[in-house]
Amino acid sequence: MPTGERWVQKISSTRTFARIAPHFIPSLDRAVHRLTRGRVLLSARMLPGLILTATGAKSGRPRRTPLACIPEGDGSWLLVGSNFGRPGHPSWTGNLLKHPEAEVSWRGQDIPVRARLLTGAERERAWRAALEFWPPYAAYQARVEREIRLFRLVRRMP
Repeated sequence: MPTGERWVQKISSTRTFARIAPHFIPSLDRAVHRLTRGRVLLSARMLPGLILTATGAKSGRPRRTPLACIPEGDGSWLLVGSNFGRPGHPSWTGNLLKHPEAEVSWRGQDIPVRARLLTGAERERAWRAALEFWPPYAAYQARVEREIRLFRLVRRMP
């Protein structure tokens, strides 16, 4: 693993990062993504990322959220609801639970998807893959009592 990547993983595992990152990374990602017409997502320079557009669980309105993702070989994606290791589930996970049909912006393409919350053995396999992909998820899970939600997004016909 390159030294820069180790440094980023170490910093992103800290409580300080968890406290401040949610206040600037998503806003910056949304702005750059919009200005580049979906071609650039700054956080994707460290981890693969997408913009999830899901229907708000309470509002019923579209909610756009930049997220790190784990692309899978079959064209699906894993999403980890880590919330940077903060106590509550991120709101996008509640949105997907109530409205699993969503859309992702992936490498400049808008793709309709269906989200599924992973449980049991399937979740365990996905969690191991997530930890291999981004080890700081272990620090996030250790800081919270809740089980971090994992979703698989699969392409659907529009």
